[in-house]
Order: sequence, then structure tokens, then C-alpha cells
Amino acid sequence: MSKINKLKDIISNSNNIVFFGGAGVSTASNIPDFRSQDGLYSEQYDYPPERIISNSFFMVNPEEFYRFYKNKMVYRDAKPNYAHIALAKLEEQGKVKSIITQNIDNLHQMAGSKNVIELHGSVHRNYCMKCDKFYDLNYILDYEGVPICNCGGTIKPDVVLYEEPLNNEAMTKAIQIINQAEVFIVAGTSLTVYPAANMVRYFPGEHFVLINKEKTSYDRFADLVINDYIEKVFEEIVK
Repeated sequence: MSKINKLKDIISNSNNIVFFGGAGVSTASNIPDFRSQDGLYSEQYDYPPERIISNSFFMVNPEEFYRFYKNKMVYRDAKPNYAHIALAKLEEQGKVKSIITQNIDNLHQMAGSKNVIELHGSVHRNYCMKCDKFYDLNYILDYEGVPICNCGGTIKPDVVLYEEPLNNEAMTKAIQIINQAEVFIVAGTSLTVYPAANMVRYFPGEHFVLINKEKTSYDRFADLVINDYIEKVFEEIVK
């Protein structure tokens, strides 16, 4: 049996699947990841990307932060790919119970998924640091320079920056869902970013599936490892 057919068999025999996805899920939507050879970390800037998208840098130099953020972190025209669409269909069929994502692009929701836990927030939510007023993505992108609220406060994206902790409520909910899952599919992540990478350890279920173009340090723990493009795998799944 091929690996794709084995995955199809696992999915067809379960109604309690949890999907955990990283940047690789969205690369087919023309959103680059951070750590691949062609990712953001391979490009050159006045400051390292990790420093620019840190909380301390944002507080001291919001102009440079937003210049980088608008140019490299936000993709307004990105559309869901086969992976997002397939997962939404599997959720509609009652197969996938929840999607846990490290991405901030909202593409799972755009594809139709309802039960999405965003560990790192979303570019589509932005709040004034002074009065907490909400602003959408278009306001941020269309604003020249640092977006300012009507009250005069600086607007900050609701995304987890370096030096900031993950949302405790989202983490707790994700761990609980993983702990109750029968099938855990992890895709598009190198599983090197903590604490999110630790989530694999909370899965006691029947099938642990890893889909990633490159090998990971968790491959030896998986029941099924597929080293291929995520969107290609899921295109085959929904055929």
C-alpha cells in the first residue's frame, strides 16, 4: 500500500482527527516560510528578521517594524490552496475536529474551516494599544507609516512577536484537543519552534502522521511519514 493510500485509509476510518500545521501549509499560496532556503531568514535586511518582529523592536522602532511587516509578513491577495480546501471539506464531513495552526494568514477560515485555533494570532486582527479598538487588515495596509488609532494610540497586530508568550487560552485548548484525538496529522512544520513543537508529546492516540517536505526530529515517532508537498498530498486525499 502506498503512503498516500495508507493516509486515505487512516482518514476514512476516523472521525476524530486533529490537524496541526506550520508555514509549509501556506507556501503553495505564495506565502514564504521563514526557515527554508528561500524563506525570509535567507534574505538580507538592515536588521535580522527575528529582531525586527520582536516586541522590544516594535516598541522602540515601530516605523521599521511596520515597513518590514507590511512588505514581508502580510499577503492580502493570498488564497487557500488544496491543503486548506481539503481540510475544510474533511471538517465538513465530520472527519477533522479541529485545526491548530502556527500561521497568521487566516487561510484556513477563508477555505471554510470553522474550528481553528491560532497559536500565533492573525494579521486580520489589530488593536489599539491605548483603547483596545479593533482595526482590520485593510486599515493597517492602507495606512501610511505606523497605524494610529483615532484616540492617538499606536495600533499593534494581534500576532505573537518574538519575546512574547503564546496565548495561554489557545495553548490550553490545543493541548486538550490533541490529548483527545484519535488521529494527529502534523504538516508543514519542522517542529523546531517551541513551545508549539512540544504539542506532539500530548498526543496519546492511535495514528501520528507527519507530512513535511524535509525530515524532522520527530519522524521516528510517527506511524506514517510523507516527505512531500502538503498541497500535493491533500489534493490526492480529496480525489
